[in-house]
Amino acid sequence: MSPSFGRGAMTNSWSDLQNSQVFLIAGSNCAENHPIAMRWINRAKEHGAKIIVVDPRFTRTASQADVFAQIRPGTDIAYLGAIIRYIIENKLYDEEYLKNNTNALLKLNKEYKFEEGLFSGFDSKTNKYGVDSWSYQLGADNTPLKATSFEDPDCVLSKLKEHYSRYTFETAEEITGIPATKIQEIAETFCAARPGSILYALGMTQHTTAVQGIRAYAVIQLLLGNIGKAGGGINALRGEPNVQGSTDMANLFNSLPGYLPHPISTDKTLQNYLVRNGSVQEKPIVALLKAWYGENATKENDYDFSYLPKNNPATNATMVKVFELMEKGQFKLLFNFGSNSLVSIANRQLVRSALKKLDMLVVSDLYEIETAQFWREPGVKPEEIQTEVIMFPAAFVYEKAGSLTNSSRWIQWKDAAIKPLGEAKPDLDIIDALFKRVRKLYEGSTEEKDAPILHARWDYGEEPSALKVLQEINGYDETTGKVLPTLASYLNAPVGTVSTGCWIYAGVTGNGNLAARRKNDDPSGLGIFNGWSYAWPGNIRILYNRASCDAQGQPLDPKRKLVWWDAANQVWAGNDGADVADKTKGPDTPQGRQSFRMNPEGVGRLFAAKYTSGMIATLPVPGQPVIGIRPAALCVDGPIPEFYEPTESPTVNLLHPNVSASPTAIVPSAFPEIQKRGKPEDYPYVLTTYGVVEHFCAGGITRNIPWLNELMPEPFAEISKNLAQKIGAKEGDRVEVSSARGKVTVRCLVTDRLQTYKTNGKDTETIGMPWSWGFASLSPGPSTNELTIASLDPGAGTPETKVCLVNIRRA
Repeated sequence: MSPSFGRGAMTNSWSDLQNSQVFLIAGSNCAENHPIAMRWINRAKEHGAKIIVVDPRFTRTASQADVFAQIRPGTDIAYLGAIIRYIIENKLYDEEYLKNNTNALLKLNKEYKFEEGLFSGFDSKTNKYGVDSWSYQLGADNTPLKATSFEDPDCVLSKLKEHYSRYTFETAEEITGIPATKIQEIAETFCAARPGSILYALGMTQHTTAVQGIRAYAVIQLLLGNIGKAGGGINALRGEPNVQGSTDMANLFNSLPGYLPHPISTDKTLQNYLVRNGSVQEKPIVALLKAWYGENATKENDYDFSYLPKNNPATNATMVKVFELMEKGQFKLLFNFGSNSLVSIANRQLVRSALKKLDMLVVSDLYEIETAQFWREPGVKPEEIQTEVIMFPAAFVYEKAGSLTNSSRWIQWKDAAIKPLGEAKPDLDIIDALFKRVRKLYEGSTEEKDAPILHARWDYGEEPSALKVLQEINGYDETTGKVLPTLASYLNAPVGTVSTGCWIYAGVTGNGNLAARRKNDDPSGLGIFNGWSYAWPGNIRILYNRASCDAQGQPLDPKRKLVWWDAANQVWAGNDGADVADKTKGPDTPQGRQSFRMNPEGVGRLFAAKYTSGMIATLPVPGQPVIGIRPAALCVDGPIPEFYEPTESPTVNLLHPNVSASPTAIVPSAFPEIQKRGKPEDYPYVLTTYGVVEHFCAGGITRNIPWLNELMPEPFAEISKNLAQKIGAKEGDRVEVSSARGKVTVRCLVTDRLQTYKTNGKDTETIGMPWSWGFASLSPGPSTNELTIASLDPGAGTPETKVCLVNIRRA
């Protein structure tokens, strides 16, 4: 997958789901949580598509499935690895696709190896990998050597075959609890019908092996030739209307808008940054700096690169880590916009304790959520808390204008329907007023540390205009002051002559506000709808769609034609915008052959190798560092997905018992009295968490709506009939669920939706609990995150809230 195009974005779109022949839905209950997605899935089903659902519970989505499998939480890579083995052993892969569109034939470094649960390069002192051996064999021109056949023992496909030879259906059964025959049925069903689509949500991402789980999806889809095609792809179902937009705009600590790498402490200059990240990043980061600092950002002053804060890579400042640092006293003030952290963060004891260490907490929300009144929680002593709390009443979604970017990457504009009630204000107005007042306080300062505030370009109007913000994000021609008309106009401009607040959005306001378009005609019949809103990048609706064509640039699937090379007009044409480097370069050119142009190899990556394109063997000037063109994205926990047990597990890893859990997972332990770990002898059951259709995320809004509380009044613990009998509980009884970190008392729901299963030959139980409650609102209830563990995926920093160990007894 591309290192730059959308962490978690759909490669395809909601409406494209109608083109699929088979679905693998795992870690997602889309019938409840993404009902619009389910409409398109059902449309495909009406035309014969098969649905496979893998989930710890039998959900409403599972009720629509042709094949359902109950899985032990956190073990997906085991059954996915068995599917990969099945594809390779039976040569069900798309051979031409692999040759033309993947790195399957590229030869790997002979130093690369995998032994006893560890990839080469592991440092046991730091629990991190050195990645030099995860590289290619290179020729004299510094490009990867290519094998002549898939039988070459050094090629990527051979290494995949060797790696997954351990993943038999029977081994996957012992790990996951899914019967071997069922895993084989899943493999056969998904491989038999193409194109196939994989859909996932938080059930796959909230694990210490989250990145590698999604990488396993990528491996399967590349092997089957399902990426870049209508009805194919890997499609993340985001949990809120604008989650995609928020990640595009860098709500992740390690990226800047448009998924640019965030500068780190060793990047003293722009050149340092480019040596590390490649010359390909020069234009977007300079354009970003021009958007933020305008005429103050010049070539002579390094475009004000020094103004950017620099991350310390050793800190890995994810949300959980921020609260750790807050607990240590590093932060004096926290602005909390639209997040109910005291309910939503794993191991909420850390959040509760950290908030007490602040001098001031500012919360902007519709209601006085739990985070805003943490000092009122039962058991907390307000007289011992010195934190001053200020509440900003925020406008609701209908009371503010702006754009939202959905999972399909569609940027959709909306106007305000009504004026905000009372003193409530839109987020933009609040932030605009804050910045203007802060800048006024610094007026006249000559101190270097104040320059970023005083030199910032901040011009959204006396009353801030959301459209002006979107225009800044789109970008300007800095030589004329005009809005950039297209993505191409940004790409073709000299460095320093254009600005854009997020380069992948360039073109959204170039010819009017294209995000506001509402043309719903679809001549292709493929659900392209390219006149409805604007999709990034360049209004491309299906990413990597060059891979839907053969080597001559002609569609492989006559029923689902996306793009093609128009030889008569010497241009890439089609129903969708062509995802190629240059639309005037034909399939016989390097630019016209590349289907995955955002990767340095120009192909999809079955193996996530260390590689930088454009490097040269000798330095051009002695002592001067070489700046390559484009470095590859790396997975810090391994170049190939490997199964590891969750941090808290009822069993050992059958594949390598001595390295049971991920060796690179981040298991916070700065505060042992808070960040405790449980053992299976004390906590024998597996807890998984999920949402319910009646309450949204942390419940800050929905638990203040009476009729929703009437439908779903309180949290509960969902248990199997076997477990209910074992603990002597019946439907509606109150039970205490406890972990090493805390305990809650709730009613139990005795259900057939969870069944006893075997793990490593032993009966195992999963307990399911919704997580949307807290002590405040019209419908208070115990918080499930009192139980969860804050172990983190080492790459994404996502907490392992979907699996931990608990005990349960009748209260």
